[in-house]
Formats: sequence, structure tokens, C-alpha cells
Amino acid sequence: MNALLRTWGPGLGLAVAACAVLPWALPPYWIYLAVAAVVSGVLMQSYGVIVGRAGVMSLCQMSFAAIGAWVVLRLNLADAPGGFLLWLVLGGLAAVPVGVAIGLPALRIRGVNLAVVTLGFAVSTDIVLNANQFPGTTELKTLVRPEPFSSDAAYFVLAMAVFVLIAIGLALVNRTRIGRSWLELRHSERAAAAHGISVARSKLTAFAISAFIAGIGGGLMAGQLGLVVSGNFAMMQSLALFAVAVLIGPHNTEGAVLGGIFGAVMATVLEKLRLPQDLGGILFGVMAIFALRSGVSQTDFTRARRRERAARPLLEAASATPAEEPAPVPPAAGEGNVLEIRGLSVRFGQVVALDGVDLTVPALGVSGLIGPNGAGKSTLISAVTGFAARYEGSVVLAGQPLDRLSPSVRARRGLRRTFQTTAIAAELTQEEYLAIVAGRRLPRQEAEEVLRFFGCPPGEVPVSILDAGTRRLLDVAAAIAARPKVALLDEPAAGQSAAESLRLGHRLAQVPARFGVSILLVEHDMDLVRAACGQVTVLDFGHVIASGSTLDVLDAPAVRAAYLGTVLEETS
Repeated sequence: MNALLRTWGPGLGLAVAACAVLPWALPPYWIYLAVAAVVSGVLMQSYGVIVGRAGVMSLCQMSFAAIGAWVVLRLNLADAPGGFLLWLVLGGLAAVPVGVAIGLPALRIRGVNLAVVTLGFAVSTDIVLNANQFPGTTELKTLVRPEPFSSDAAYFVLAMAVFVLIAIGLALVNRTRIGRSWLELRHSERAAAAHGISVARSKLTAFAISAFIAGIGGGLMAGQLGLVVSGNFAMMQSLALFAVAVLIGPHNTEGAVLGGIFGAVMATVLEKLRLPQDLGGILFGVMAIFALRSGVSQTDFTRARRRERAARPLLEAASATPAEEPAPVPPAAGEGNVLEIRGLSVRFGQVVALDGVDLTVPALGVSGLIGPNGAGKSTLISAVTGFAARYEGSVVLAGQPLDRLSPSVRARRGLRRTFQTTAIAAELTQEEYLAIVAGRRLPRQEAEEVLRFFGCPPGEVPVSILDAGTRRLLDVAAAIAARPKVALLDEPAAGQSAAESLRLGHRLAQVPARFGVSILLVEHDMDLVRAACGQVTVLDFGHVIASGSTLDVLDAPAVRAAYLGTVLEETS
């Protein structure tokens, strides 16, 4: 409760103060602009979900708002029971199935191609709205606000209440797994799937929630104006608000407020300065291009700087304190194999990347997978974890076959992986990233335990101030914190010095006993492999050329010839 008050207390206090002071202190015209700013802020919250959190280039949010406004005005024309507040909710719900339908192409395409699809929907909506007037326009039946909110001053209070409720609702959603998954989607869909996140469900949920909020915003606009026309929801309005969203970052509450103010006041400012209205769109468009290139909105940048300043002492203290080596634990004793790979073959056209590979990972053990570049190691990990489109053979985890299952399902079954290149959202803290990967919010003690074990600085340290090597360790720590049955680590020592790599090897050797997680390690550093692995499998040109205990395999002449580049002496 105290944490909730610290988070929301100042914002709620400002909202109450605005409702108590602004409607009675401003002239009527500025009250009207204040209402428009809050309504625009609600619409910006819609962009905050789909653009800011999920990272999807949606250019049709005003089309969802038009659906909400149409439903509210149609119910008003029919004198439907329930009143304006119920109509608002129904307008938002009416936009949800359309949002899901528009989100379906996002399961196959992304980036600019998806932006074209959403822009096409916005253009189609423009055509429909221009050909068919909103309900009540012909009859000149305006929407009458409910009695407590009939004046602009009182309607400002209602709109502000809706804005605050949506902001609190989104904050609660962002603390759930589905809300945290949106940040993963924004940075890497492959990483999200590897962490057990259903990419399809997360995307469609983002479209549905953003459409619902946009529908609410459209209904509020209808209540503000009494009647609306197609120009209120034109395609250019969607583009302008998208530019504002990219520039400011409405997934942060202060960004939604600023975006609403800019969206409502910019036209008036340009009019007072006697400048063309199109100039506002041009300015926002240019600034949005710079924001897209940097990948950081203004509110993200400001928040990141604040968090970095607050966390810098923690990082300096961790750097000044020598890293404690975790106390050794007795080796774990597992029974049988937790992962069995039989006859695994992968072909890319005429190229055979893997040919009938057999490999096992013992329960509570650490196995190594080595081989020269191009041997097929990463292809094997991709196939086992479901990222290869097709393969022959079988993958069995703890007695359960995983073939034909998606990467996210395999991850939830207990098969996790890391990638050679990390894709951690820089705006997260370490503990937030652990929560995303683990699929649950870890207790502070558990989070700090796994961070300290792998040599990461404990505490709420932003990822943005971590060096590349520490980010790699954080990625490994997160995979282990999820407590899978098997973790497949793809070159986790990249960016580490020789001493750090060896230290990581000793720690990985203790993971099965300490965390109950078996490991399949892909690595080029032989000192790390010797320190961590009890058994090793060697690939060369997609074939297994050796498999067995680590020392025996690494000393085998065929392995030295293939992997270490030595030449076997001819025997007579």
C-alpha cells in the first residue's frame, strides 16, 4: 500500500488539484481546451499501449475512436437505457473486435508493412465516414451529457476521472505477465518467445486494449462536442497523434498528459501566431523521425536519466566491492537424461546443416556442445527450442516429446535458451527483466541471490548503465531464475575476459545443484568448457564426431584436428 501511494500519490494529488482549480479558474474557452486536452490524453493512452509498450506502428487508432463515437451517438439517438457512462463502455467494447481483426496481420508482418496495413484501414474508415454521417447528424439530435456533468467545467472532471482510471488500469496491467511481455515484443519477438511468451496473444491483447481505450476516447469526444463529423477522426489525425506518441512516449502517464496538451493546444497556438495549421503536423513528423532513429521518446529519456542517477551509487558500490565467490555446493546427482535429441536433421534447401545428430543432457548435469564455426551448433539450439521451421528427428524433455510445439510452449514446458546477441530493453531494471523472463515477480531476496551468484550488481540497477559483459551475465541469470528443466546457453562468455570466463564456468558447474537446472552449453572457450561441463559433444559439418566425458573428448585426435586446427600425423 505504501509503495502504491508513493507511486500514485503525487499524480492523483495533481489530478484532484486540477479538477478543483482549473474548471473554476479558467475562462470558458480555455476550459473547453482543457477538456479537449484530457480527451486527447485518453486517446494518447491508446497509442501508449500499442506504440509505446508493444512497439507496433499502428496508424489507425482514430478509426477505433470513430467506432466508439458512432456507438455512443447511435445509442443516444435510440434513447437507449443506461445513460452516457454505460454507452462509453459499450463504445469501447465495440472497438475491441475490430482491433483484434486489425491485429491479425501483425502475427505475420511487422514494421513498415504493418504500418501500411493499419494505414489502409484508416483510409477505408475515412471513405466510410465520408459516405455515411454519424448518427444524429441528419436528425440534429445532439448528445446531452448526464446532469452532473452538463457544463464544460463538470465535464472536465468526468474526463479527468476517466483518464485517471485508465492510467491506473494500465499500470496494473503492466505489472502482469501480459503487460511485461509487451516490452519484450517491442525489442525482440524471438527473445519473447524464448521466454515462454505467446507472441500472438500478446500482440492481439495489445491491439484489443488499445482499441478499447481509443473507443472510450471517441465516446468522450462525442460527449464534448455533442455531434462529431468525419473530419474529427480523419486519417491525418491518426498520423499526427502517432507522431506525437513516438516523440513524447504516452506509455508513461506524464507522456500521455503532455501528448494530450500538445494535441489540443497546438492548433490554437498556431492560429494565434498566424501560422498554417499544417505546420504542426510537419514539426511533429520531423521530430518523430528523430525519435524513431534514436529509439527513445522524451519521457523515456527523462525517466532513464533519473533512474540512472539513482542507481549509479549502487553500481559504484558494487564495483568497489570485490565479487564474492559463491560457496561451493556438492555436485547434484540426477537420474537418467532430462533432454534427449535423436536423429536430428535440418536442411536449408540442398544444404544439410545437421545430419542425424544424437545428443543427451543428463538430469542435474552440465553438457557442452562445441565445434568450429559453421558446425551447426546454433542451428541445433534453434531446432531443439522450436525456432527452426522444419527438422527431422525427435526432441524429448523429461519424457515428454516437444516436436511440433511452438518456441513459447517449449519454453513454458521447461526448455529455455539464450541468444548470442542480447536484446534486453534498456529501460528495464535488472529485477524487472528477471520478472519478465521468469514469468513471475521474484521476491527481492531470490532476485538478489541469482544476481550475486552470476556477478551482477544487486538492486534496482537499470540495464542501460550495464556494460555488454554484464548484460550477458544478466541474460544467463534470467534464464536460470526461470527455473527451467534445461537451459541452453549460446556462448554466454562473449564479452568476458579470460578470468571472467573461467569464473563463469565454475559458477555454471554449480547451477544444477544450487538451482535444480540442467545446462547445455555452447561455447568456444575451452577453459570454460573444462570448468563447467561433465560431458561434451563435438559437431563438425553437422555430424557428431565425438561424445563423452569432457577430458577424453577434448584430448581425442579427431577433435583436435577438427576444432583446434591440428593436423593428424599419418601412421604407417
